Amino acid sequence: MRTTLELDQRLLEQVVELTGERNKGRAVNEALSEFVRRRKIEDLIALAGHIDLVDDLAELDEIERKEADEAQW
Repeated sequence: MRTTLELDQRLLEQVVELTGERNKGRAVNEALSEFVRRRKIEDLIALAGHIDLVDDLAELDEIERKEADEAQW
Protein backbone atom coordinates (compact mmCIF):
# COMPACT_ATOMS: atom_id res chain seq x y z
CA MET A 1 0.00 0.00 0.00
CA ARG A 2 1.37 3.37 -0.90
CA THR A 3 1.17 6.13 1.69
CA THR A 4 2.63 9.59 1.77
CA LEU A 5 4.36 10.35 5.05
CA GLU A 6 6.51 13.15 6.33
CA LEU A 7 9.43 11.43 8.04
CA ASP A 8 12.45 12.67 9.92
CA GLN A 9 15.24 12.06 7.39
CA ARG A 10 17.88 11.30 10.03
CA LEU A 11 15.57 8.81 11.72
CA LEU A 12 14.77 7.14 8.40
CA GLU A 13 18.49 6.85 7.62
CA GLN A 14 19.06 5.21 11.01
CA VAL A 15 16.21 2.75 10.40
CA VAL A 16 17.64 1.82 7.00
CA GLU A 17 21.10 1.37 8.53
CA LEU A 18 19.92 -0.63 11.55
CA THR A 19 17.63 -2.94 9.59
CA GLY A 20 20.17 -3.53 6.86
CA GLU A 21 17.44 -3.06 4.28
CA ARG A 22 18.30 -1.23 1.08
CA ASN A 23 14.68 -0.41 0.39
CA LYS A 24 13.28 2.35 2.64
CA GLY A 25 9.76 0.93 2.52
CA ARG A 26 10.91 -2.48 3.73
CA ALA A 27 13.05 -0.83 6.40
CA VAL A 28 10.08 1.16 7.69
CA ASN A 29 7.86 -1.94 7.62
CA GLU A 30 10.46 -3.89 9.60
CA ALA A 31 10.74 -1.08 12.14
CA LEU A 32 6.95 -0.90 12.47
CA SER A 33 6.71 -4.67 12.92
CA GLU A 34 9.35 -4.55 15.63
CA PHE A 35 7.56 -1.68 17.37
CA VAL A 36 4.27 -3.60 17.40
CA ARG A 37 6.00 -6.80 18.61
CA ARG A 38 7.65 -4.97 21.51
CA ARG A 39 4.41 -3.28 22.54
CA LYS A 40 2.60 -6.62 22.56
CA ILE A 41 5.36 -8.08 24.72
CA GLU A 42 5.04 -5.13 27.11
CA ASP A 43 1.28 -5.72 27.31
CA LEU A 44 1.82 -9.40 28.13
CA ILE A 45 4.41 -8.56 30.77
CA ALA A 46 1.96 -6.09 32.32
CA LEU A 47 -0.54 -8.95 32.72
CA ALA A 48 1.93 -10.94 34.85
CA GLY A 49 0.32 -11.68 38.19
CA HIS A 50 -3.08 -10.45 37.04
CA ILE A 51 -4.38 -13.61 35.41
CA ASP A 52 -4.56 -17.19 36.61
CA LEU A 53 -3.11 -19.44 33.96
CA VAL A 54 -3.86 -23.14 34.23
CA ASP A 55 -1.01 -25.09 32.67
CA ASP A 56 -1.86 -28.54 34.03
CA LEU A 57 -4.24 -30.58 31.85
CA ALA A 58 -5.68 -32.53 34.81
CA GLU A 59 -6.38 -29.30 36.69
CA LEU A 60 -7.96 -27.79 33.58
CA ASP A 61 -10.22 -30.85 33.15
CA GLU A 62 -11.31 -30.56 36.79
CA ILE A 63 -12.12 -26.85 36.42
CA GLU A 64 -14.17 -27.56 33.28
CA ARG A 65 -16.09 -30.36 35.04
CA LYS A 66 -16.90 -28.08 37.98
CA GLU A 67 -18.07 -25.31 35.64
CA ALA A 68 -20.23 -27.77 33.71
CA ASP A 69 -21.78 -29.06 36.96
CA GLU A 70 -22.50 -25.50 38.13
CA ALA A 71 -24.05 -24.61 34.79
CA GLN A 72 -26.54 -27.45 35.14
CA TRP A 73 -28.01 -26.01 38.37
